[in-house]
Amino acid sequence: MALRGAWQLQKLVLSFSDLGGSSRGIRAFMESHLPAFGEKNPQLDVVSQLIHGQHPHLKGLYRNKNEKVICVKNMDPEDVLLHATRLRNSLGRKVVKLKTRQVAKHPSVQGLVEPSLIGA
Repeated sequence: MALRGAWQLQKLVLSFSDLGGSSRGIRAFMESHLPAFGEKNPQLDVVSQLIHGQHPHLKGLYRNKNEKVICVKNMDPEDVLLHATRLRNSLGRKVVKLKTRQVAKHPSVQGLVEPSLIGA
């Protein structure tokens, strides 16, 4: 995703094994979908990395020095494309867990929802 006109994902690293069965989907992705993905995203540096004895994963390196890693073990090429697109569209911010429930300062004018009135 672009923040103030600049794409936040700088580098996408595809790590896979050339012999492992769990890397079958990412190898098919690299043959079929990766050239078109690279052409549509010229701002992105796409690197493939050969790893032996590990499951395949995608690693996104962002401008704010954060990185996100997604395991793509036993996924179809379309699923790998979906996760690569999600990495490209994300800002690279850390996920923050909310400490408390969100409570509205101003309750709804319509009142509380009662299940008995929904079907009527």
